[in-house]
Amino acid sequence: MDKFVIEGPTKLKGKAVVSGSKNASLPMMAAAILTDKDVILNNVPNLRDIDTMCQLMLKLGCECEREDKTLKINCANISSDFAPYDLVRKMRASILVFGPLMARLRSAHVSLPGGCAIGVRPVNLHINAIRSMGGDVDIENGYIIAKTERLRGETIYFDIPTVTGTENVMMAAVLASGKTVIKNAAREPEVVDLAKMLKKMGAKIEGEGESVIEIEGVDYLDGVEYTVMPDRIEAGTFMCAALITQSEIEIENAPLFAMDAILDKFVEVGGEYELAENGLIVRGRQIKPTMIKTAVYPGFPTDMQAQFMAVLSLAKGTSIIEETIFENRFMHVAELNRLGANIVVSGSKAVVEGVDRLIGASVMATDLRASASLVLAGLAAHGRTEVLRIYHLDRGYESLEKKLTQLGAKIWREKQ
Repeated sequence: MDKFVIEGPTKLKGKAVVSGSKNASLPMMAAAILTDKDVILNNVPNLRDIDTMCQLMLKLGCECEREDKTLKINCANISSDFAPYDLVRKMRASILVFGPLMARLRSAHVSLPGGCAIGVRPVNLHINAIRSMGGDVDIENGYIIAKTERLRGETIYFDIPTVTGTENVMMAAVLASGKTVIKNAAREPEVVDLAKMLKKMGAKIEGEGESVIEIEGVDYLDGVEYTVMPDRIEAGTFMCAALITQSEIEIENAPLFAMDAILDKFVEVGGEYELAENGLIVRGRQIKPTMIKTAVYPGFPTDMQAQFMAVLSLAKGTSIIEETIFENRFMHVAELNRLGANIVVSGSKAVVEGVDRLIGASVMATDLRASASLVLAGLAAHGRTEVLRIYHLDRGYESLEKKLTQLGAKIWREKQ
């Protein structure tokens, strides 16, 4: 396993280019199952999760080829509905093949998912939705086993907005008979991006980006070439890098249309930004304390909680962060405290008492965004920081150490 070694503190300067969104790319890859024509995706990040999904597509009998930032997928000869545990356990997003398989093959044999241990993320919402659409679904030996003569349109109400649940039902519904209505649907930009791609393939979808989505099923979807949106969480992470090091950097390809909550909080804690030709220029100033409460989109994203916590550990005053999405997403607190932060967790809230400085130490990443928070803290910490188990980080950040090095950071990868 690899680790990051960081020598800090450091000032950053220059330009960081944001990669394509992992969370938009993965459902689009799964959507290729819905057609027997080529699906060509541009601006796809080079990440471990993308490789895992490509392996899963190959396992199903599809073709999946990468050339630089472009993926070409063809499922004309899809031959299997089986998504095995050894692949699905590596990445929760593998569950996204469930809906397309039921729509195209009318059967699915999909392992219950694994992935980051940041809390309970049940797939019962997916299963109940497919059942209501006419799917015969059982759980046996850790697998979802389902079949149908053909899915039919239905009104689906989610008790809580679910991104992958919304995406799965949307993909299942585009080839179902009749009209499907998803109520309390997820509104995330990545869901909207998937809907735009499906519509370009010939799907009939209305209301994407709203809490109610309507889908009129069609008999056939065509191939498509589509460019994946940039990653708003990576852009936000670079904003936090400027904050915690009190630096000025340019962030190219930042999807500003999807970042209102992040930008508002960035300014609130002392950051400044201005629009650039293809992104924005951000400046980190004196860090101010604040209150953060994570929420579904368009609220403050849970995927930025850990990064802002690292920043607020150096604020002049006390901050309170409340996590409302995942009940186990404060595992980075103990590691930040090893670097000298003063953070106390009580239930779903973390009280962050700002300190004057962080001191380098060895810390262990526990999930994807926790990894990013520890890297940010290492940039500001005095001395040498080692971030262990960065395979978590490699799932969601493309060449992060190279991008930070280009900004002037002293960070490199070593074997543990």
